[in-house]
Amino acid sequence: MKKATKVEIQEIHQLFIDRYSDAVTELTYKNAYELVVAVALSAQCTDKRVNILTPPLFAKYPSPAELANAELDDVKSFINSCSFFNNKAKNIIAMAQRVVEHYGGEIPMNEKDLQTLAGVGQKTANVVMIEYTGANLMAVDTHVFRVAHRLGLSDDKTAIKTEATLVKKFKNNLHALHQGMVLFGRYICKAKNPDCDNCFLTQYCKTKETFKV
Repeated sequence: MKKATKVEIQEIHQLFIDRYSDAVTELTYKNAYELVVAVALSAQCTDKRVNILTPPLFAKYPSPAELANAELDDVKSFINSCSFFNNKAKNIIAMAQRVVEHYGGEIPMNEKDLQTLAGVGQKTANVVMIEYTGANLMAVDTHVFRVAHRLGLSDDKTAIKTEATLVKKFKNNLHALHQGMVLFGRYICKAKNPDCDNCFLTQYCKTKETFKV
């Protein structure tokens, strides 16, 4: 697959910023605690599904203090239509316990501390920082990974390596680029049946021939 040139990278960068500079996550949340839980639940699960699950969960457990003392089976009952709900239930309880014990009940707002929380890896930590603080970070989910490869921005085999490549190539406005690439991948550059007719990046696509019927 052909790689994007430096000029193409600059143009792609600007087009994403022009279109998605005000983009935010589609997850519903009111505070940092709700955001961390929502992002953790969204792994391998749609934002739409998470937004259905979380209101009753947060009504029962409105802060880390309540969730830290929750019964595992009770938490499972709230999120059992979410993928991998058994592990996710364990993780969000353990996350809340650590927040209470080590951070005074407040979600820490830096990547390293966030990654000490159960179920919070590099991608989740970066997504939280991007959304909550506008941090100049990149996070690579399945949509960003797909878009990066189709546009010739990366040929890396893993999300972490793709993240490093995108950071190196784009350098700034990473928070807007992340949000934009997620939405672009979710609604236009879809895994199946991408909407090439409504794509504003067609001239940069390195794989559009494969989409022809």
